[in-house]
Amino acid sequence: MEGDCLSCMKYLMFVFNFFIFLGGACLLGIGIWVMVDPTGFREIVAANPLLLTGAYILLAMGGLLFLLGFLGCCGAVRENKCLLLFFFLFILIIFLAELSAAILAFIFRENLTREFFTKELTKHYQGNNDTDVFSATWNSVMITFGCCGVNGPEDFKFASVFRLLTLDSDEVPEACCRREPQSRDGVLLSREECLLGRSLFLNKQGCYTVILNTFETYVYLAGALAIGVLAIELFAMIFAMCLFRGIQ
Repeated sequence: MEGDCLSCMKYLMFVFNFFIFLGGACLLGIGIWVMVDPTGFREIVAANPLLLTGAYILLAMGGLLFLLGFLGCCGAVRENKCLLLFFFLFILIIFLAELSAAILAFIFRENLTREFFTKELTKHYQGNNDTDVFSATWNSVMITFGCCGVNGPEDFKFASVFRLLTLDSDEVPEACCRREPQSRDGVLLSREECLLGRSLFLNKQGCYTVILNTFETYVYLAGALAIGVLAIELFAMIFAMCLFRGIQ
């Protein structure tokens, strides 16, 4: 009976670690895609130190989970106590790190409000100055998503630095202008009419709403996946310890 229980525990351990292995492979794939994606998302990530750090963390976590899932599967199949103990300790560290990151994300969620982004845009945006990281990031966002400002073109009426640099000659930056197709390589419909604020030639929707609508489904999906990963890791730790204690 004890042998059957140990055998069952071993296969459950293998199954859970196989899911961890797949989860690590997915995170690794997403991290690589973010870093090499040619559609402009990589430029946004590279221009923002926080996002760039997040992408590297994603790569590191994906690689670590990939490795640990593999080690956990090997430890379960071979019933190796050393591998199981190594797996348990590292999966515990990862579990606590992910839990801490989730708590910090919840605490600092107010930094992702519409008001926060509007305030930052009006204070720091410099127009077509690609040497300025903040401005280059915003230009990439507006061109990629076909949007203008945080709330709409009216944001640039209050952007003090932008108004000073353009001497009030332009109502909106060039990044707000409609293109065909809507990408960096797209041709401007009419640069002159757009810069004068003619609504037919500029993107009128604010980036906050556009990006929120674009990623809303993916945010819930990512949250559900994160909860699933935490649950799988927790069960994997329990099975690893039980299997470790059951091996003679």
